[in-house]
Amino acid sequence: MRTAAPCLAWILACGCASTGSSDPTPVDGAGALTLERLLSRPALTGTAPAAPLWSPDSRRLAFLWNPDAEARRELWLFEADGSGLRRLTDATEGSSAVQAMAWTPDSAALVYLRSGKLWRTDLTGVSAPVTALAADAAELAVSPDGRWASFLQGGDLWLVDLAGGAVRQATHIGVPSSSDLPIGVYRRPEVEIGPYVWGGPSYAWAPDSRTIAVHHVDRRAVRQVPFPDYLGDETRANLIRRPYPGDPNEARSVGLLHVDTGALRLLTLPDPTSTRIVDFAWSAQGRLLIDREADTCVDRWLHVLDSAAAEPSLLWHDRRETRVYTTVGSAWHPDGAHVIVLGDLADRYALYAVHRERPELRLLTDPAFDVTGGPTVAADGAIFYTANLPNPYEVHACRTSLAGAPQRLTTRPGEVRPYPSPDGRQLALLHSCDTNPTELYLLDPASGRERRITQSPPPEFRERSWAEARYVTFPSRVDDATLHARILEPRGLDRSRRHPVIFGPVYSNTVRNRWAGFWSTFQQLLVDRGYIVVQVDMRGSTGYGRAFREAFLLDFAGRDLDDLASAVAYVESLPYVDPDRIGVWGSSYGGTLTAYALLKKPGLFDAGVACAAAVDPRFFGSDDVAIVRRPDSHPAAFLRGAAQYAANLADPLLLIHGMQDQVVPFKTVADLAEALMRNGKDFDFAFAPAATHGWTSSPHYARYLLGKLLAHFERHLGDGRRSR
Repeated sequence: MRTAAPCLAWILACGCASTGSSDPTPVDGAGALTLERLLSRPALTGTAPAAPLWSPDSRRLAFLWNPDAEARRELWLFEADGSGLRRLTDATEGSSAVQAMAWTPDSAALVYLRSGKLWRTDLTGVSAPVTALAADAAELAVSPDGRWASFLQGGDLWLVDLAGGAVRQATHIGVPSSSDLPIGVYRRPEVEIGPYVWGGPSYAWAPDSRTIAVHHVDRRAVRQVPFPDYLGDETRANLIRRPYPGDPNEARSVGLLHVDTGALRLLTLPDPTSTRIVDFAWSAQGRLLIDREADTCVDRWLHVLDSAAAEPSLLWHDRRETRVYTTVGSAWHPDGAHVIVLGDLADRYALYAVHRERPELRLLTDPAFDVTGGPTVAADGAIFYTANLPNPYEVHACRTSLAGAPQRLTTRPGEVRPYPSPDGRQLALLHSCDTNPTELYLLDPASGRERRITQSPPPEFRERSWAEARYVTFPSRVDDATLHARILEPRGLDRSRRHPVIFGPVYSNTVRNRWAGFWSTFQQLLVDRGYIVVQVDMRGSTGYGRAFREAFLLDFAGRDLDDLASAVAYVESLPYVDPDRIGVWGSSYGGTLTAYALLKKPGLFDAGVACAAAVDPRFFGSDDVAIVRRPDSHPAAFLRGAAQYAANLADPLLLIHGMQDQVVPFKTVADLAEALMRNGKDFDFAFAPAATHGWTSSPHYARYLLGKLLAHFERHLGDGRRSR
């Protein structure tokens, strides 16, 4: 393989150093990690706290958690000063986990969904069922006046009278899915109140509790695609509403539901099949903000509906032809006159303020860093958000105001998701880093005092020595870009010997100091087996400016592959790396990168595993027009299928795919396999009959397919690998 001289700009050792907390220090102890242990219960990494929710009076925080590392989360509560941690629900109430929760407006109780029932609990943990509901009830909320609990079921919005328990169907628009297999991301009702396939809002109560804004989605005009089901009595074509690039998408609209009469009126918004509803929100004064974006991400609109108006008016519009996938958001300021907007108007994502009577935007955040999430605006006008500072690998909680005075609030290395109290005086944080899974903390922004609330992993986790990441930069070999990588190495690595390297999972935005769920544990398993694990942020990643991010447009498996090759050249320059034992793997677009790397750059890697790989842009999803646009406007982008490079395969390739993958149809990788066979190529293929795009979601599939992945690398990169 090719080698190059090293050019290391700097190395940042970035563990999860304590900043005054009581985090335990990992010690040497337990034996080797195994795949079976990673997939078994109780979970080695514990069950992370989830869904923090402040009471309306800011005095308490509820969240979902299981401290025993089991899958079923219960409802927990603590006081605003961090004291009084207690569990409010009991597993004997039903067989399922607590699925959703909401506070009553007086902050005296919570309602929650569990085991086909709506429950109510006071702050001492005394619970009682309110009424029985269907098992698919979801998206729970309580009206501002406390009269109604609301939820979604069967594509419709339903109401429960909290005083008497009577259940009422508020809308009558739901049409069941065309698919009768209960799996896959595209299996949604034909018509529903709910999100579009990849996100968006569901519904929101107006402050006066008389009106509900709803997200109305109609899929009946979307093409039906057959996904054969092989596990029934006979093979059958299960039909899914699944559009391709250039197809009309779902029709996505905003409606107003009158609670008393049940009348539903859809607002007039242009191009409902080619724009998505990013979000909508009511101001305290009763105005409705609607945030919309084109599926291509080229256009962005903000609309405002005044209470006396029949239709919304345009507040702001922005257009840029070079946009790719975006991170956007918006929120009302408490004054009811300003809207806070997250957008990519300059080199970095930033927060701006726009007055409802003046469309000019005013910058509120530091333009040297990207705002990565938010905004959330407290009652006192404090604006909370996250930003990737002091470097692209960290995500910290920050605060600003209409005066534009940005302030970093957190210092603990890693990644945080902030949840400010309604009054802005306390900040709940979900935090993780390279060596610690997600935990819940409480921060007092005024004093900077931080308190840890949860301890989730079992003792076994702390008995192990986890590899800490180091972060490096090096130059691109094709232009003047500086590239960034994250490297995990076995503890006590013998640098007098040469060791194998695995890149993966490859994807954009992977060079981050965070615990990425199961895949972080899996990386540690690879390190435990003697591999050096590397990830690199390629073109399309956030944190390095607009030009680097938008270079991904119309260039998938292009310059990002060049960045991957530059990273390989850097790694090969390390004296303790074996340049003849370097592998790569990834899933979804990471699988795409893996497949194209072996087909377009033979010899770059010594083995690869492409999981759920998108290898034919003609079969991308309709929302992927954000990176490839449409066949009628950019036909060349759709002529870049992987099968045309099949004759180039020279390195061991394993294809892993779920046969019920609705995101990347199994047909596309089957076509690639046919092309490889026609060209006389030797490769391996592992499939799972009922696996979807999340091919590890079923334990038996995860054991089988991950076992194949590990065996592939051991065979071709291990010390006893066979010669090619």
